[in-house]
Order: sequence, then structure tokens, then C-alpha cells
Amino acid sequence: MPSPEDILKKYWGYSSFRPLQKEIIAAVVGGKDAIALLPTGGGKSVCYQVPALLNEGLCLVISPLIALMQDQVARLTELQVPAVSLHSGMNYKEVKAVLEAAQQGEYKLLYISPERLRTHLFIEYLYGIDVSMVAVDEAHCISQWGHDFRPDYLKIGDLRALYKNTPFLALTATATPEVQQDISKYLRMDNPEIFTQSFARENIFYNIRYSENKNAAVIEQMARDCGIVYCRSRKQTEATGRLLRQNGLNAAVYHAGLDRETREKSQAMWMRNEAATMVATTAFGMGIDKPDVRTVLHYDSPEHLEAWYQEAGRAGRDGKPSLALTLYNHGDIKRLEESNELHYPADAYLRKIYQSVADFLQIPTGVEQQQYYPFDIFDFCGKFKLETLPALYALKLLEREGLWTLTEAVYQPSTVQFTTTREYIDDLEIHFPRLHIVAVGLLRMYNSIFYYPTQIREKNTAWRLKTDDEELVKCLVQMQALGLLEYNKTGEGPQLFFHHYRVEAKHLLINHERINLLRKRHEYRTRKMIEFLNNTAKCREEYLLHYFGEKNTKACGHCDICSLEQAQLSTDTLHRQLMERLEQKKITLKDLLALYPPALSETIIDIVRRLTDTGLVTTCSNGLLLVVK
Repeated sequence: MPSPEDILKKYWGYSSFRPLQKEIIAAVVGGKDAIALLPTGGGKSVCYQVPALLNEGLCLVISPLIALMQDQVARLTELQVPAVSLHSGMNYKEVKAVLEAAQQGEYKLLYISPERLRTHLFIEYLYGIDVSMVAVDEAHCISQWGHDFRPDYLKIGDLRALYKNTPFLALTATATPEVQQDISKYLRMDNPEIFTQSFARENIFYNIRYSENKNAAVIEQMARDCGIVYCRSRKQTEATGRLLRQNGLNAAVYHAGLDRETREKSQAMWMRNEAATMVATTAFGMGIDKPDVRTVLHYDSPEHLEAWYQEAGRAGRDGKPSLALTLYNHGDIKRLEESNELHYPADAYLRKIYQSVADFLQIPTGVEQQQYYPFDIFDFCGKFKLETLPALYALKLLEREGLWTLTEAVYQPSTVQFTTTREYIDDLEIHFPRLHIVAVGLLRMYNSIFYYPTQIREKNTAWRLKTDDEELVKCLVQMQALGLLEYNKTGEGPQLFFHHYRVEAKHLLINHERINLLRKRHEYRTRKMIEFLNNTAKCREEYLLHYFGEKNTKACGHCDICSLEQAQLSTDTLHRQLMERLEQKKITLKDLLALYPPALSETIIDIVRRLTDTGLVTTCSNGLLLVVK
């Protein structure tokens, strides 16, 4: 039997695991429940992908991020790992075909969204699937005290009735102690092992800066290194991207309002460093493996520390010194103070939104739809003359009440399935020779195309058939018209899954007691965010560690608060501190300077020059500073 290291080397090409990965894998392979708190970029997916390949059976992965699920399946497929996802873009026949294949043992990983657990078809097939483990990604979503509670996550615990002895692995980057307790409670875990990496990030310089001229600060900072600028709105994202380009900086823009091709182009440019800066809304970055992000800049303050920490943690995944800079002013503070009314609107407004959704989707009273609908928030608000932001928060609050599930823009790849016999395809050669060539080519390329809807990429398929994609699409459409196949063309768009009996708005049951508890929790979290922004005395990282429940902490020495104190250091103290850093690890002068405030740069350069002149330190050919033993 191969070892975890053998699997890691074979499929991912790495010879050793990151911190805690091996211990987490050993726990779940040994049949134990586990909770893993790993920071952004800590390699959470490997913790269930490796056991999936070691164990007999299938690993069921539950994740709320549909785009990320599809991305992971694509990567695993490239690595020749049999993996598949069920998402809202699939029709009944496609879902059934995947579940039948899963029962036959054709997959090692099956990714699903949590609302899939509500569907009768999935539950029916689940009894016949050999599930070796259940991995719950973004597990903080199961807690109403978490920053992204989703009612569908509460259904995951019901799987325990079916899989009493199957290990459950819950993964998240951020969870306070009470959220960890909720994860264990609602997943019905049996004395789970808890693996926690410290929330400390030694290589990230945290800087919170008050600014009445954010544009100037953004231009100044992003002229230096590869980075991400996070904005709260699409409008601000577009404006900031234009600002950077107008000032000679190559910046790409990414938000859900752009079409898929534009988003993919922007991401590819940034990944290849053709655009040094990505200006994006906060969803960007989930699952993006780019280690050399030197700066993460928040143009607008996030509403809570969990989101801030996750986004800031996308800097410096390679372990090199990096910057997390947040710009704020009185406008940000006022927005945070007033956010409670926006997030938790009055009862009458919630009922108005409910009625509008039912009218928009044309769902009659007394009907239980249990299905997905295309749902464009701007189209919805325009039709009912609603302000977008208040309507969006009302929709999300009603989602928390379990009425529906909102998903991000979902990409639906093209699928083809033949609905005729091989004899009919052979007959095409006489009357439709061009269609015959395409049909035979498809059969050779896709073994499953006769049995269930099979994903195709038109451009790649056309190239292999020595034609262009427009001609291929024409042939597919013509064959569909002839009744030879079913062709579902690529589509994309946000979705709303309506999963309850439609009632009159005035009879809608709303749990105001629970909403009031959530409102108080939101007040607490926004208050802590405001404290964090206004703080001028306590180490930024120490503040964060206390918030996430860590004890016995000390000042980090590399945030803006600590740097103010360091700026008062004597030359002798700074000399001793620099020698200690250089003895711990090799580092370039540029990276060394990044750990201190700009006011100390000249002093540090002078100290390093004297250390070099006296032979205590030497500079290697690659620029690294090395203490001479």
C-alpha cells in the first residue's frame, strides 16, 4: 500500500507535506473525526485529496463555492485523479449519470454544494455509494456565529445516520472557539482531533492607515510590487483599475459582473505577471495559488476581522516578507457603524422582498419548487424598483432563514450526448458526410458520449477535428435538430435555489428572536473591526490572535504599531535585532527593509554596510545576506 508521501509525490510532485498536513491525513485515514484550522494558502485540499486516493471508496466533499469546486475538479482531472462535481448547472440526466457512475466506483472524489443534500435524487443514490470519508470545506458556514452562516450546512450532520463510522474532516481558515464548538456539535463529531496552526503570519507586515486620499495611496503602493487591491463594489473596482492604468500601472480587473472570458483573461494576465496588480471584489482569490503576492491592499475596510484576515493572508504565501495594507477614513467607520440597519432590515421590508422574489420567479402559492432559477440581482431590483444593496442583504437574511440559496455566477460547460444508435450515425455518411465526420470524431474522443451528457470544450474539440468552433457548433445544432443528440451550450449566471413551500408573504414565518441574536453578534464583530482600525497602542497581530482565541501571545514586531516603537530603537538595539534575524535565516536586504518602517531604512542600510565591511556578514551571489560563522 502506498504511503501518503508516495501519493503526494506521484500526483502533486512534492516530496514533503506542509505543516500539520501529514498529521491531519493520518487522523482521517485512521478513521478519526478531525477539525483543521489552516490559514489561507495552507493546503487544506490536500488533507482530504490524499486520503481519498489512499482509501477504498469515494471522498464526499461539501463546499459552498461552486466556481472553486469546478476549478478543483479540473485540476484533479489534469492530474488523472477521477473526480467530479454536482452543481446547479447540470440537468436531471447529467446528475443521475454522475451518481450512477459514483455507485459503480468510477470516482475517488465527488464535490457537491450543501443544498444538494436536500434533493431526493441525491439521497436516493447516496445509499449505494461507498463513502470513505466526508470533507466539509468552509466549515465555519455551519455556525450561526460564523461570518458566513448557511442553513444548508446544518443538513450535513444528517449524514451521520448513514455513515456512523465514516470519518468527517471539517476545514476552515478562520474560526473562533465558539465556532469550533458549533462545527463539532452540528457535524455530530465524535471527540474530534483539532489541528490548529497559529493565526500568526510572521512574514506579513500589517499596516492600517488613515487616508483622506486613498487614490494617491493606492497609486504609490501598487507601483512597487505584485499585488491585489480589494474593493467593496464593482463600481469602485472598475474606477480603481482605470486609475492605476491612467497612471501607467498595468492593472487587471475582476468581479462577478464581467463575463467569464474577461474574468479568465484578467486572471491569466495577473498569474503570468503581465498585469502586476489585480483590482477585484472580495470573492477573488479563493483557491488561487499565486505565491508571490507581495501586497494585499484593502481600498475599503471589510466588515469583520474574519474576512480581513482571509484576504490579507493571500499575501506572501511563499513565506517572503509581504504587506497587508488597509486604507480607511471616517466614511468607512460610519459605514461600519450603520451596517446593522442594512444587514437586518425591518419585518415589512423582508416580506416585501419575499413577495417580489416569488413574483419574479412566478412561483404560485402552495407550491414546493425545490429547483434552481436564473437570478440576476440587477434585473430583479430594476423590475421591482428596489435599491440593490438593501435588497441583497434582505435576500441573504431570508437565505439564513432557510427559504432559498443564492449562488455566485455558475459556469455551465457545454455537454453532448448521442440519443440515437451507431447505425444511424453510420447512415449519415451518405446524406450528411460533414456531420458524419464530426459524429465519428466525437465518438473517438469521448467514450461516455453515448451513455450520459459529456462535457466538451468547443475550441479544443474543433481543433482536434481540424475545423473551427463556429462550424462545429453549426454541426452540433443540426444534429440536435435531426434528433441525433442533445447539445447544451455553455451558459453562465447567478442562481437561486427555492426550497420551501411558497406561502403568502403575510403568513411567512420569520424567526425574529434568532435574527436579533445575529444582529447583536454582527454589532460585536463590526465593533471589533472598528477597534482594530482605530487602534494605536496594541500590536495588530496580537489583537488578531486574541480575537481568534489564542493565548500566551506577544507583540509581533512587524506591524505598524510595533514599528512605531521600533522607530525609537537605539542603533545598538537595532544592530542586535538585525543580527538575530540574519542568524535565523538568509534574507535579501530588500526583504529585510520590508520588515521595518521606512523611517528606519537608512539606519538599517548603514548597519548592514558596516556588518559587511567588518566581515561579520557577506552577500551571496543571489543577493542573500549570510552571517559568517
